[in-house]
Amino acid sequence: MRLEDLAGLRFNYDVVGSTRYDETPQGYHRLEYREQIGVGDEVFRRAGEALLGWRMHRAAGLPMTATDTPPSIGTNSLGRLGAGMLVGRLRTLSPVGLLGFPVPCRVVWTVDEPDRIGFAYGTLEGHPESGEESFVVTRDPDGIHFTVRAYSRPATWYTRFGGPATRKAQHLAARRYTNVLRRLATP
Repeated sequence: MRLEDLAGLRFNYDVVGSTRYDETPQGYHRLEYREQIGVGDEVFRRAGEALLGWRMHRAAGLPMTATDTPPSIGTNSLGRLGAGMLVGRLRTLSPVGLLGFPVPCRVVWTVDEPDRIGFAYGTLEGHPESGEESFVVTRDPDGIHFTVRAYSRPATWYTRFGGPATRKAQHLAARRYTNVLRRLATP
């Protein structure tokens, strides 16, 4: 699968845009992971740049290409989910980051406000999961926070077979994104 191939693909779920809201669509597993990543305007600015430049994804071990930087509604992205995402530095030691499953997605909403920046993408046909994931950096009175919110359900036999292990891997990925973004945002 190539980035150019994504333009003709449809979403593989029906509740597009739901990560904007607190309610989880029926039949989906919900993930919400939120942590403080620092304090101050510089941390907010740097975190926003790393997120919107796709650097967070790449630094977390998810090789990613996209049709637009920064992402806008309709931007297609294509990652490769392999051991590098979960192990991290393994991708620098071997071509494992180039192997694995394609993860085609399309941006469904963005936010760019003085105290909130981020986006969400939804899964396209051919993605091992079905659902949506959002990444939002907020400037709050007690510091800068990063929130990953997702809802998903298996879209292939192997993610159905994975069951709880698949959800655990999603939680580990959210923690990894957060730790990487904290490092990228720290001056």
